[in-house]
Amino acid sequence: MKKFLANIWTKRVVAIISVLYAIGACHLCYFSIFYDIHIKDKVSQSLIIIGVSILALVAMLYTRKQILTRISSFIILPAMLPVVLLYFGEWGMIIPVIVTGIMILLLSGAGEGAKTAWGTIFLLLYIFGALGYFLFTSFFVTTVKETEVASGLSPSGRYRYRVINTEDSSNGSTAVYVEPNYADLNYPFVTFTLKDMERVVFQERPICETIDIQWVTQTRQEITAQLNAISDTISVDLTEDELEKLGYTYDEKLMLTNLATSQKFLIGKTASDVDPIPLDTLTSEQLSNFGVGREEGGRYYVLSPSKELLDKVDKKSGSRIYFSDFNAKAFKVFNQENKDVYGNVLFNIEKDNSVLLNTLTDENLEMIGVPESGDVMIFNGKPCFRFYVAEIEEYFDVDSRNISIDLLG
Repeated sequence: MKKFLANIWTKRVVAIISVLYAIGACHLCYFSIFYDIHIKDKVSQSLIIIGVSILALVAMLYTRKQILTRISSFIILPAMLPVVLLYFGEWGMIIPVIVTGIMILLLSGAGEGAKTAWGTIFLLLYIFGALGYFLFTSFFVTTVKETEVASGLSPSGRYRYRVINTEDSSNGSTAVYVEPNYADLNYPFVTFTLKDMERVVFQERPICETIDIQWVTQTRQEITAQLNAISDTISVDLTEDELEKLGYTYDEKLMLTNLATSQKFLIGKTASDVDPIPLDTLTSEQLSNFGVGREEGGRYYVLSPSKELLDKVDKKSGSRIYFSDFNAKAFKVFNQENKDVYGNVLFNIEKDNSVLLNTLTDENLEMIGVPESGDVMIFNGKPCFRFYVAEIEEYFDVDSRNISIDLLG
């Protein structure tokens, strides 16, 4: 047995445990940034983490001279910093991992100089990280008195809601928040819910004395008829893929916007005419006033591209530059090049992804992913949330993971 434990390959295999433990700490770091934590059974959860930590610590001490264990010892503590700050108070989960990280760092096979240097860096990282975080939450996060007066799930269970009364110096307000109920990560003793997913669907001042919430199930056709009855100018923003499914080409959605009065006169418009103007409604002669050409197939291109624009789209001089080749930076360069003698931008050309709702058939809506029926919330007699709008406008982008200040709140 002694010979087996002394074998270098045994130690290398066992060292994988330290890597897995470090990966677990990194997962906790990821969850702390993007998810709120809800522990169902703190005692059971703490016992499991303590047990896993003891097992990992024994394995790491046994393999402390292995390169995998040494690398892992330098990962655990910095990975746990966001966990300590954002899950502050969940000590049954935090302390076992922090203690394990400190012990393996001090007892690892790395040189004393390296351990001292890295230990000092980690200590300063925790001190300044905690100082910065608590200063931010103290001075930049508004503290108001909020009271949850109602909560629950939609009939389908797809959405959950909260009704919050906020007390402030302006007689307070009542707000209804809706968030997806399908993006949670559920484990035996803990649930993680995505941060910054709640959407305010209703807000009123002062505080509503009566709270009457009803959920109904409506079909896609019913909601379409209701929205079109409210206004025939309601538009929906679609993705490139959705526009393509509906038969729109890229160039069909190019628009002239923010036209100066002088530019409106060039295409026979008056000063009071409102943007935007589809490029498809202009003649080739009119388009040339804006430095734009059109091929027979309907593709639009830049008549005289500048060197800076060529660089943005990675094309050589003499190449035909199509607007479909543009990225956001290329659009910005092109639009900023068209100015008057005073430096004012004369016009913008933009890609408009909106489509009027009354131009979409029920088949179109099905094609772009709107379910046949779903949940509608009625608050105090007025519809304030429709599944239909949430799906089209992508209220809940549960797949995005963007770092923002809101995640620190």
